[in-house]
Amino acid sequence: MSAEALRERQAEIGEFRRRQVLVPVVDGSLLSAEAGGIRWLFAFTDVPALERFAEARGEAVPDRVPVHGARLLDQVVPAVGGPVGIAVDAGSPAGLVLPPVTEIVPDAVAVDTGESAA
Repeated sequence: MSAEALRERQAEIGEFRRRQVLVPVVDGSLLSAEAGGIRWLFAFTDVPALERFAEARGEAVPDRVPVHGARLLDQVVPAVGGPVGIAVDAGSPAGLVLPPVTEIVPDAVAVDTGESAA
């Protein structure tokens, strides 16, 4: 990864950590999907992005809770157990994927450290 791309990625992560996002809730649980052995939690930067996601899935717009990105990464991801990443604005051209790796999630739950929260 080039130095410029790395700086851009770090800026995106920093912006996500500082902002409040909407996390969909279905039947009392955070909406997620599993792919490639990773549980992906969904987070949306605004209601229209969440509405587009639900429409694309042919579903009603789910309830949601506002959460700061830092709390999702630092508290929620470790509490879920196993490898967990965040899919921000899934299905949108401006979507962002935050995989469970060091410098994004706590080292104890990052998949690239050789350690995992069992």
